[in-house]
Amino acid sequence: MDLKQITKDNVKQLEIIWNYADPDGGRGIFFNPIVVDGVMYVVAKGGAIVALDAATGKEIWSSRVFQGIIRTGINYWESKDKKDRRLIFCANQMLQALDANTGLSITNFGDNGTTSLKEGLGRDPGTIGRAQNTAPGAIYDDLIFLGSSPGEGYFSGPGHVRAYSVVTGKLVWVFHTIPHPGEYGYETWPKDAYKYAGGVNTWGEITVDEKNGIVYFPLGAPTFDYYGADRVGDDLYDESILALDARTGKRIWHFQTVHHGLWDYDLTSAPELITIQHEGKTIPAVAVAGKVGFLYVFNRLTGEPVWPIVEREVPPSDVPQEWASRTQPFPTAPPPFTRHTVTTNDINPYYPPEKREEWVKRVAAAKTGLFQPLSDKYEVISLPGAVGGANRGCTAADPDHGIVYVTANEMPSVWKLIKGPPLPVQSSSNHSSTNLAAPLAPPVNPNLSAKEIRDQACYVCHVKLRASMPNVPDLTNVVARISLAEFETTVSLGKGLMPAFSSLDENTLSELYALLGGTNILGGIPVGHEAPQVGSFRSGRGGNVMRAYPEGVVPPTNTYKVGLGGYGMETRDWISPPWSTITAYDLNKGTIKWHVALGQDPKVVPVDGKMTGMPDGEQRRSMIVTSTGIVFATCADGKLYAYDAEDGKVIWSTKLPRNTEGLPAMYEVNGRAYIAICLVAGRTPGTLPPGYVVYGLPEKK
Repeated sequence: MDLKQITKDNVKQLEIIWNYADPDGGRGIFFNPIVVDGVMYVVAKGGAIVALDAATGKEIWSSRVFQGIIRTGINYWESKDKKDRRLIFCANQMLQALDANTGLSITNFGDNGTTSLKEGLGRDPGTIGRAQNTAPGAIYDDLIFLGSSPGEGYFSGPGHVRAYSVVTGKLVWVFHTIPHPGEYGYETWPKDAYKYAGGVNTWGEITVDEKNGIVYFPLGAPTFDYYGADRVGDDLYDESILALDARTGKRIWHFQTVHHGLWDYDLTSAPELITIQHEGKTIPAVAVAGKVGFLYVFNRLTGEPVWPIVEREVPPSDVPQEWASRTQPFPTAPPPFTRHTVTTNDINPYYPPEKREEWVKRVAAAKTGLFQPLSDKYEVISLPGAVGGANRGCTAADPDHGIVYVTANEMPSVWKLIKGPPLPVQSSSNHSSTNLAAPLAPPVNPNLSAKEIRDQACYVCHVKLRASMPNVPDLTNVVARISLAEFETTVSLGKGLMPAFSSLDENTLSELYALLGGTNILGGIPVGHEAPQVGSFRSGRGGNVMRAYPEGVVPPTNTYKVGLGGYGMETRDWISPPWSTITAYDLNKGTIKWHVALGQDPKVVPVDGKMTGMPDGEQRRSMIVTSTGIVFATCADGKLYAYDAEDGKVIWSTKLPRNTEGLPAMYEVNGRAYIAICLVAGRTPGTLPPGYVVYGLPEKK
């Protein structure tokens, strides 16, 4: 950012200027504040949008509570004359708009204030459980571009990317990321796969080249993520970077980073737009970081790789009916930002001898490799893994100088497939009511009592199997961590590998919440929450989601799911550090400028004074790069760091009043620079309550 007030010389003087305590306790909020004309917009109060004075933190207005609102960010738009100023956001599978001056709903937007995100996807909207994203999207002129988070189980919805008018709320265009008949890439899927295949979605950050009118979507894996016998082929646009004409949605170019994905190697970090000098030419480039630990660099106008990306042979699959691509793309430059190999020499040196020996035996018996297909016969270990590498919020750039920064986690996935029964085919005489959309969860009969559902469904993963599923949250004190609205949204629509239990009605969900320690309001409005004006919770329900292949499809003989570790996370720190890093790339040369650890695990004493990074599993925080040569980065160790952009040395750090999982924001009001950070709720006590904290330099007296 071109804010010059904070420099390497005075950064150590940064102090807390103000904080805003979320009255709802910050439950479920991982927000990236946005600031426009001295006003900061945040989410708080259990799902309300709140406008604050960006210089003082004083509340200006607060909207009603929007159940199911995206908790990571919203969008701002204004007309050319600035008379029409809007906040555009998704809540409960609906696109909505607020007046940025008053916080009131704009009722002539969409259909009486809302636009259903389940419409226009080429399937019966009633069969789609999740259609909104976990990220806010991106604005260009009078359009908003959206991805989605449809889930990761069998029969999840398609991840088609879309553009809507920010004025009318109407759908302008849709690009089918799972191609329909006659579209480019259709032949890379089985016939009719577009009717049942899911995913290939953008759940992370979208980037717009405003000068050239191009929008870049990083796309994720197809579903089911880890077994693809029902989608034999390369599966365009699986795990691709996709460049579209922003006005029309027409494909300009794409590049597929993984063929026929079997490892959940989503692209999700923001594509970074930079200008580089290469072989005597000035090249407008785009750099895309992936979970696989590679940084892919292209001419952003043509899609031509700046350095060759070569196809290399990889192992075949030995799982019945599975097809694995025999080659995968490998960039020849720049170098990767994570490790890709795992040997017995990589076991955590801080482990006690008996635990270390256990992992030595396990690694020796497993098959390892970045593109080693999963198996039901032995364990497969991949590094950086399904939640390693670069994730949401993990890239930043100095665009004019061709420098890109990547934060990453090195966390191996340990996989083993478990065989299950086949899924049914829909026919006139076969209307299955069993929830088979996600084989990781037991089927739920909606006629059961809330207590029976809790005991037969919730407790299976969250209590009985949790010891072997460390990525599954504990239900203890869950009501202290999330509101009823957040609970209803998560259970009804799913989250991550958790499937959608869309058949449960509002009363049952309220009773479940009460059984876990909350207040049973039986569909009423929680105390302190305003009654909805538009877009009620019921309007966004998943409905009768798809549970069977369409008639005429020949399904695989069996299904497979991954072992109890979910994403393969048996434990978070069994390899040697560093566990989280920052890498600075000079893309004029295609080289690494510096590569250092990000953060320090408080449980270990570093060797030779070197930082270890944090084995938190998912580095979904972010960086800010300033024109004064500072890289600010937040970390899972609860600190804000300032790195020297030239050499990667830590020049300042501070312990945050409470940990963060949101993306920080830097802004200026009346010539004074500020850094805003979302403070999340959690079990670890903090010196400030959950909400938002803002740092700045002391005022001159």
